[in-house]
Formats: sequence, C-alpha cells, structure tokens
Amino acid sequence: MQKDLGNYRKSYEKNELTKEVVPNEPMELFQQWFIETEKQGGVEEPNAMTLSTIGLDGFPKSRVVLLKEFTDEGFVFYTNYESEKGVAIAENSHVCLSFFWPNLERQVIIKGVANKVDASTSDEYFDSRPTGSKLGALASDQSTVIPSREFLEERLAHLEEEFKDKKVQRPLHWGGYLVEPVEIEFWQGRPNRLHDRIRYRPAENGLWTVERLAP
Repeated sequence: MQKDLGNYRKSYEKNELTKEVVPNEPMELFQQWFIETEKQGGVEEPNAMTLSTIGLDGFPKSRVVLLKEFTDEGFVFYTNYESEKGVAIAENSHVCLSFFWPNLERQVIIKGVANKVDASTSDEYFDSRPTGSKLGALASDQSTVIPSREFLEERLAHLEEEFKDKKVQRPLHWGGYLVEPVEIEFWQGRPNRLHDRIRYRPAENGLWTVERLAP
C-alpha cells in the first residue's frame, strides 16, 4: 500500500507573532490564544492536547487528553494513576504537551514536569463530573487487557445498579496532574514556511527569557 501526500500543501497567512508584541509571561499569551481559538470557532475541543510521556519500555508515547484548568502554575489534566501514562509519569515526570489550533494556524508546545494535584482538588473535580463519567472511571482498569467490549459494559451496568442510590466517591487511583512548564513555544504559521516561533524559558527571579527560533 502506498499513497503519495507530496501535494498536500497549505499556505499559512492568518496571523503573525513577534517578540515586540508578546507579553513577558507565557501564560498570558496562552490565555490570549486560547480565548481567540474559542471565539474563532471551528475547533470542537480547543482544550484537547497531546500528552507525550516516556514509557517503561523506553519509547515515547503520545495521546490526546483534555486540559481541565490552566493557571500561572501550569496545566491540569485528570486520568487514572495506574494507566500506562500514569505509570510512565511515576517513573519519569518529564512530559510534553502540545496544542494544535488549525483555525488560527497555531501550535503551542510545552515541556514540563508533571506532579499529582492534592487530593481535595481531585475530589472537587471528580464530584463535578456526570455520573456516567464517574462510573466509567470505576469500571475501567485503564490500559489493561480486557476480553471484550461486553465485559466492560457489564461492569458498568453492575456499577450503575450498585450506586443507584449512592454517591460515587473518587477512587484513590484516579486524579489530576499539574504540569509545571520549563519551556513553552508558541508557533504561528506564516507564508513560505517561514513560521514564527517564540520560545519562553525560565530566567532568574521568576522571570522568563523570550527568544525567536528559526522555523
């Protein structure tokens, strides 16, 4: 099987990004871009991000997860701590997050360190989830081998009956991570593949160094 994709080309011409106009703090620019992405429309889940980890087998692995909060400290997502990604983070907390917002021809790439949020924060978010999502977290031993789809659906049905009149408590193996950035790159598509790339890296006294990179 072979398919030539050499003619898949697009000229990026919607925006520009220069050091002269970016804020001193990367999270300010991230918030600005996120809001602009929402307002522009055309991206169903602007909070969808690719999370890359280094597995116990030494290979990197990337998957899409959902950003649930961002603050001056970093980026928060939730998952099963015993999943493949959770086990990988426990072994090596250095991760990469990336966002691609094609409606504005933009990417954001974040290198950071992932640490568990406190239990009360995970409890608060878990309590805000729909009941079906809560039960799904109980039903799925994420990343383990299962015999069939029916096996999973039967476990969910059993839990629906068990918790019909009970509050679903957060399982201890499920919760959030805060990814604290050590580098954030903002990528803006430009014509002729001369894209704008602005990188923030921590400097002294809580400040950030801002650099332009060749595309």
